Amino acid sequence: MEYTQLGRTGLKVSRLVLGTMNFGPQTNEPDSHTIMDAALAAGVNFFDTANVYGWGENKGRTEEIVGSWFAKGGGRRDKTVLATKGYANMAPDGEAPWPNHDKLSALNIRRSVEASLRRLGTDHIDLYQFHHVDRATPWDEIWQAMDVLVQQGKVLYVGSSNHAGWHLARANETAARRGSLGLVSEQCLYNLAERRAEMEVVPAAESYGLGVIPWSPLHGGLLGGALRKEREGGGSGRTASGRAATTLADPAVRAQLEAYENLVAEHGLEPGEVALAWLLSRPGVTGPIVGPRTAGQLDSALRAVELRLGDELLGALDEIFPGPGPSPEAFAW
Repeated sequence: MEYTQLGRTGLKVSRLVLGTMNFGPQTNEPDSHTIMDAALAAGVNFFDTANVYGWGENKGRTEEIVGSWFAKGGGRRDKTVLATKGYANMAPDGEAPWPNHDKLSALNIRRSVEASLRRLGTDHIDLYQFHHVDRATPWDEIWQAMDVLVQQGKVLYVGSSNHAGWHLARANETAARRGSLGLVSEQCLYNLAERRAEMEVVPAAESYGLGVIPWSPLHGGLLGGALRKEREGGGSGRTASGRAATTLADPAVRAQLEAYENLVAEHGLEPGEVALAWLLSRPGVTGPIVGPRTAGQLDSALRAVELRLGDELLGALDEIFPGPGPSPEAFAW
């Protein structure tokens, strides 16, 4: 496994991030423990979760599964850089949300962190991330709440997710004015087929010293050989329904994916591994989040860390999936 610094911090994290979103809804607790053990054995030390994972009436279940894995001992917690998120309303499905039980008020930040600590069975969160932008709460209030939690030792670093470039700038300018470290990472939608983050989010993150943590690196499974799987066995579960299925129905998208899969096959490579390796080659990227449902999927992701893409292949990938380019040129000229 390769390691890098998380943004401008001294914290060393693996180039792959283990995403746990499937733990509970898709993968049972024993199999989730097996995947986490395999990841740790392979040197993956960066685990990502969120308070809302488990979804619906099982919100919080994923954090509980991670917590039960920590409770098995063996240095599991000490070896893991633990990242979780807060923002969502945690009221059970069907129950009306109560005021102040979501978003990023100082009250809900404190409540959310304390609840995550209980579910995770730990006394601190290494990286606490804001899962979404709160347009109603000023950054001074957000940082006041986080400064207290950092002083208490309950949170070590703070990151964001799904924030625009100007949000990153405002957040860190406010933090600097207060003498706080500010955001050290941004978790955003970024992959070969969805490169809009390159316009402003990635440049802002680089400028302010934030590590970029891409989520959905395979674009909902579309970059994992979706067309080949469709031909061989009727499509995978991820691409057979929902947003991925809708996207796959677009003839232009199918043409892109066909060109992609043919290119990768010519080089004797696997589509999913190439998509991950491409992200690992991008400036500012700390590591993509991989969310395996099985140990086999984890093995495939691990191989991507050792894969180096040549200039010719990188150029061909840019032709198939051209990025928007930096702003303002991307939209002004």
